[in-house]
Amino acid sequence: MIAFVRGRVAAVTLSSAVLEVGGVGLELQCTPGTLATLRSGAEATLPTSMVVREDSLTLFGFVDEEEKSLFELVQTASGVGPKLAQAMLAVLSPDGIRQAIAADDVKTLTKVPGIGQKGAQRIILELKDRVGLPSGGRATSTAPAAAPWRDQVAEALVGLGYNAKDADKAVEAVSDQAGDTPDISTLLRAALRTLSKA
Repeated sequence: MIAFVRGRVAAVTLSSAVLEVGGVGLELQCTPGTLATLRSGAEATLPTSMVVREDSLTLFGFVDEEEKSLFELVQTASGVGPKLAQAMLAVLSPDGIRQAIAADDVKTLTKVPGIGQKGAQRIILELKDRVGLPSGGRATSTAPAAAPWRDQVAEALVGLGYNAKDADKAVEAVSDQAGDTPDISTLLRAALRTLSKA
């Protein structure tokens, strides 16, 4: 198995990076978060996980060992393959995944494309005892008493075609405008403005 790859970043695409190692270009499938840390021409070291199939050998690259170990762990749940495991890490941080599983938070897991209600429940059931607690050390329900307007605005943004991660960032950016009696339509317009500037 290839545990990590160190080399010059030859190219970065939307879903992968090519690292030149000893004159050979190795393509690594990476999450957007990992790709954002890479610069063409710069040296990089990425922990990797190799997935061997009958018709392919695929290397997945990660920003750190924690992300790699979680990628490998979530695949032990039935119905979770490497692509879905990578999608989970693209939408949620490793701590976010642990938090959702520890707190039985089906709603957070279903933000990942490809995970439905039943899939999320199965992942929680199969991994709860093995995934460990978030870095903070204890499981709490995600986002301390999340205000209902947050979910409404985030769902509206996802319905308009934005991904869950961007929607959550936009909601966070406008949260200081909410006040005691938040107006959903005003907050949604403000969130859209922040996304159009991004």
